Amino acid sequence: MMDKELEAEIHPLKHDDKVPQSNLKNQTEKDGSFKKASRHSRFAQCRTMFFFFSLFTCLFVVFIISFIIPCPDRPVSQKTWKINYDKAVTYDFLVFKDINKDRVQDVLFLHKDDNSNNDFNISCIDEGFSSPCTFLAAVSGTNGSLIWDRPVAQDIAFIECVDSQEMDELLWCCFIVGKPGSLTAVDFYTGETLWNQSYTFGGNASVLYPFLNIPDVNDDEIQDLLFFTKSGRQIQIYLISGGTGDQVGSTHSLNLEGEVGYIMHVTKIGAYYVIFHSASSLYGYSLKELYEEITGKKSIFEEDPYLKKIINNVTHRMSPFHSSGAIRYLTNVPAKDILLVKSDACEMLDEQTLTTKWTFNTSDVVRKPVFGYYKPDALAVVLENGTDDQRKIWIVDVASGALLWSLSLSLVPRSLKTATMQTADRRSVFFFWGSSNLTGPNQMETVNFQQILYLFHPTLPDNLLEIANTTENIAAFNVLIFEESHHASYVLLTGPTNQDQPGQVTLSKQKVKENILNSKVIWLIKEKSDSDQIIKDRFYELRYRREK
Repeated sequence: MMDKELEAEIHPLKHDDKVPQSNLKNQTEKDGSFKKASRHSRFAQCRTMFFFFSLFTCLFVVFIISFIIPCPDRPVSQKTWKINYDKAVTYDFLVFKDINKDRVQDVLFLHKDDNSNNDFNISCIDEGFSSPCTFLAAVSGTNGSLIWDRPVAQDIAFIECVDSQEMDELLWCCFIVGKPGSLTAVDFYTGETLWNQSYTFGGNASVLYPFLNIPDVNDDEIQDLLFFTKSGRQIQIYLISGGTGDQVGSTHSLNLEGEVGYIMHVTKIGAYYVIFHSASSLYGYSLKELYEEITGKKSIFEEDPYLKKIINNVTHRMSPFHSSGAIRYLTNVPAKDILLVKSDACEMLDEQTLTTKWTFNTSDVVRKPVFGYYKPDALAVVLENGTDDQRKIWIVDVASGALLWSLSLSLVPRSLKTATMQTADRRSVFFFWGSSNLTGPNQMETVNFQQILYLFHPTLPDNLLEIANTTENIAAFNVLIFEESHHASYVLLTGPTNQDQPGQVTLSKQKVKENILNSKVIWLIKEKSDSDQIIKDRFYELRYRREK
C-alpha cells in the first residue's frame, strides 16, 4: 500500500494514461472548440486591421484633396466695377441673367460705335454691317469683364429678351428689330445668331412693344412670337416661328386710331386674349380668332364665354366699358387684375369681369406704373403724377385703392423710372430719382441737372436717403441682387443716346449698402425723432431678397 502511494507522489500524472474513453471524447471536443475560437479571433483581428486600413486610406485621400490639390478659385464678386466705351452711343436697355453659369447675375446692354473695344476681334464688317453698327454686349456681374460682345444690327428699332419653352428646357434669346427691316434672334448665352429674317414693315411703320410669347402653333415644340406694327390707323399683326423666324400664315390688319397699347391677358379658364387700348376704349381679340384669321386653319386655342359676350363681333370693342378720359397705360397686375391708367384717373379692373374694383383720381400720370410692397405681402402700385419738372409720387394699395404715402419731387424732363426691391420683412425698398439745378459762378445760369437717387422704406415714412448723384446722362437704371444671400446693387448705364453725338458710354455697378455709409438723410418733417446716424443704421441693416 505504501508503495502505491509513493509511486503516485513520484508520478502524479501517470494515472491519466488510464482515463476512460468518455473522458477522452470530452477532452477532444474541448480542444476543437478552442481551435475554432482561435480561428474566429484571428478573423476578427484581420477585420479590425482592414477597417483601420480603409479609414486611414480615406483620411489620406481627404487630406490630399483638401490641402494638397488646390480647389478651383471662384471669382470674388466685386462691390463695384465699371466698363467704358469711347466715342459711342447707347440705348435704354438693360437685361440681367446668369449668362456664364457662375451663379451671379450678368448684364446685357447695347452700344453703337465703330469697332467694339474688346478682344473678340469681331467688327461690323465681319457681320455684314457698315461702321458704326450696334453691338450687344454681355458683361460679368462678378467683376465687369466682357463675356461676349457682338454686332447684331446696323441700328436698333426695338429689342426684347424673352425665355422660350423648348420641350422641357427654357431657351433665352433676344429678338432684335433692326433698321432697315430685319428680325434677328440672338442666343442669350453665347451671342450667336440663331436666325435672321428680312421683313418689310413699310416706311412709316413703327414696331409696337412688347413682343408676346405664345404657345407653339407650328408643332416645332418651341414657343412662337406675336408682334405688331402701326402705320396710321392700321395695326399689322405678325405671327413668327420662334424656331426659325419664318412668318406663320399671312399678315392680318386691325383698325385702331390714336395711341395704341396692349397686353396679353389669360383668363381663369386659360383662354388667351390680346386687349388693346385706343383713345377711350378697350378692344379684345382672342388668340383663337387671330390665329384662324392669320392662317385660315382651325385653332386649338379656347375662348372665354364671358369675354365672348362683352366683345362686339364687328368692332371688337369691350362693353359696357367706356372711359371718360383717354387711356394711357394698361398693365397686368401681379395679382392677375388689370390696372388702367387714364388721363383723369386710375382704375383697377377685375381679371374676369373687367368691372371696376376701385378708382383713384389722378390728373396726369407720366409713366407706366411700378409695383412693390408697402405693407408686408400687400401689393402696392407707384404712380408718378405731374407735369414739367414737378412730380407727385403716390404709393397706392392695390387691394383697396387707398393712398398709403406720397412725395413731391423735382425731376429732370426725362426722369428715370422708380425701381423696387423686396426686403426680408416682406416689404419693399423704393428707389426714386429726383434732381436739382447746378448753377454757374454768377448763380444765374444753369450749368447742368444733377440727378439724385433716393432710397425709401415704409418703416421710415418720414425719411429719404440720398445715396448717389450724377450729372451724366443716364440711359438706363435698375436694382437687383446679383448673388443669392447677398445685398442689393444698382446698375447705371450712362452716355449719349443721340446717334449724331457719340461720347463715352459707361456701365457701372454699385453696392447699395456701401453707398449708405456716405449717404445724406433727408427729413420730410420738421421735427426729428432720431439722429441721422440712427436712420442710416436702420437703412444699412435692411436685408434684401429676390422675388420668387
